[in-house]
Amino acid sequence: MSSIRILQTVGGVVAAVFAIAFGLVLLLVISDDDGGGGGGAELTAGSLKVGKNGVPAAYAGLIQKAADDCKAGLPAGVLAAQLQQESGFQADPGVSEAGALGIAQFMPGTWYGKDGHKGAGVDGNKDGRKDPLDPEDAIPAQGRMMCKLLATAKKHPEYSGSPIELALAGYNAGWGRVEQYRGVPPASFAKGQTYNYVKIIMGNVARLTGPDGKLSTSGWTRPADGPLGTPYHQRGGSWSSGMHTGIDFTVPTGTPVKAAGPGTVQTAGKGGAYGNQVVIRHQDGTYSQYAHLSRISVSAGQHVKGGRKIGLSGATGNVTGPHLHFEIRTGPEYGSDIDPAAFLRKHGVKL
Repeated sequence: MSSIRILQTVGGVVAAVFAIAFGLVLLLVISDDDGGGGGGAELTAGSLKVGKNGVPAAYAGLIQKAADDCKAGLPAGVLAAQLQQESGFQADPGVSEAGALGIAQFMPGTWYGKDGHKGAGVDGNKDGRKDPLDPEDAIPAQGRMMCKLLATAKKHPEYSGSPIELALAGYNAGWGRVEQYRGVPPASFAKGQTYNYVKIIMGNVARLTGPDGKLSTSGWTRPADGPLGTPYHQRGGSWSSGMHTGIDFTVPTGTPVKAAGPGTVQTAGKGGAYGNQVVIRHQDGTYSQYAHLSRISVSAGQHVKGGRKIGLSGATGNVTGPHLHFEIRTGPEYGSDIDPAAFLRKHGVKL
C-alpha cells in the first residue's frame, strides 16, 4: 500500500490525508492526459446497495444518516465508496503506513486535534468516547468532513471538476492542493494518488448505489412538451459552475410544466439564479428541479403524481430566453446533479 500524508485546513479543522490502495482494479477508464480530473464520471442516484457486493448492513444506516445530515447535497454512495477505498469497510484494518486508523482512516492528529486545532472526531453513538476505531463515531466524522469540503468546493465553480470530485480531492490531498491546481490535482501530482483516488471512488459509486426496490417506469413523463436544448454538462461561461447542470427544454413562456415523476414538493418559490423553481423529492431519494418558471402551481409539502402540472415555463432568473431548465439531483441543493436524460430514459421516458 502506497500512502501520502498531507495536512490541510478546512473551516479551521486540521485534516490529514491517508492511504489509498493501488491493488484495487480501476472500474473507470482514466484518461492519459495530465490534466486534473473532473466531469468524466456520473453519480448514480438512489439507495445504497446492501449486502453481498454492496455496503455491509451494519454500516448502511450510518452512511445514509451521515449523507442526510449534510445540507450541501452529499450522496450516500460517495461516502460508501470512500469507505470501501479507505478500508474495505473494515472497522479496524490495522494502522496504515502513514499511521491512519479505523474504517475512515483518520490520522491521530486529525481525529484528536493538534497545534490548537479542534479534532475532527465525534462521539456519534453518545457513549462518552470519540473512537476512530468505532464506525459509529468514524462514519459521522467522515460525513462532516466531506460536507465541509463540499460546501467549500461549491464556492469555486471556476475550478476544474464537479463539487463532489473537488471535495474528494480535498479529503485526500488537502484543500490547499485543490487551490494550487484550481481543481483536482493532475496525474503528475504524488504519482497520481489523488487523481486515481477521485476516479476510483467516482467509478465505484454506481456499484454501491441502486434504486429502492424494482426500478419503476410507471408514472414518469417528460417535464415539458418541446424539443431539447442545451445538454447536460455542456461547458461554457454562461453557468457559475462552468458547465450546464441539467438539460433544457426549449419551450416558450407559458408552456405547462409537469412533474416528471411522483413525489413530494420540497420547495416551491424563488431560487436565485434559477428564478422561480420547484424541487420535488421522489421515492428513490432523488430530487427533480424545474427552473425559470413564470408561474408555480404547487406548494411545499404537496404530494404530486407524475404528469401533474406544477407550473408554467418562463424566463425568470439568470437566462437569455424562455425555456425550462430541468435537473435530477441526489440531494435537494445545487451541486448534486446527475445526468437527467439518462435518468429519465431508465424510467421509460422517451426524449
